Amino acid sequence: MLRRLVLTAAATATASLAALAAAAPTADAAPRAPLPLPLLEAGPREQAGSAPGDRLTVTTAETGNPRADGTYELTCGAGNGTAGGSHPEARAACERLAEFATERQDPFRPVDGDAMCTMQHGGPATARITGTWHGQRVDAAFDRTNGCEIRRWEALEPLLPTTRHGDARTG
Repeated sequence: MLRRLVLTAAATATASLAALAAAAPTADAAPRAPLPLPLLEAGPREQAGSAPGDRLTVTTAETGNPRADGTYELTCGAGNGTAGGSHPEARAACERLAEFATERQDPFRPVDGDAMCTMQHGGPATARITGTWHGQRVDAAFDRTNGCEIRRWEALEPLLPTTRHGDARTG
């Protein structure tokens, strides 16, 4: 019995090594460089003649803060630190977006469909962000229906407002 186990294990290991050797690149094959990952999916660039920088429209509802609900415009200058529009925290929102750009992260990417998320409800707050960020078209929806979506929302604060219901930090 023991001999059969040893022989089976040895045969399996030999087959695995043979498969790896066959898949390994040959010495004359050129080394492959890693493929660069795009910051955002390719999309239409800003129209010619439009001002440089980021232009976003943020619409929020049911945040628990009536002063935060509504539609706001946000403009962030391209690398010059300017912030404008009707967004109540324009400078802080532009600074947060600049952090994402520096880290080469896409803050508008939806949660992966196969992500494991905690089943908690962060309140009825919803948001939609449209416009242009770093020359890429943005059309993203946000809510607080599970742990992943709550984390995604909070990562964009202060572009998105801090909510007042369903948030453990505010009670």
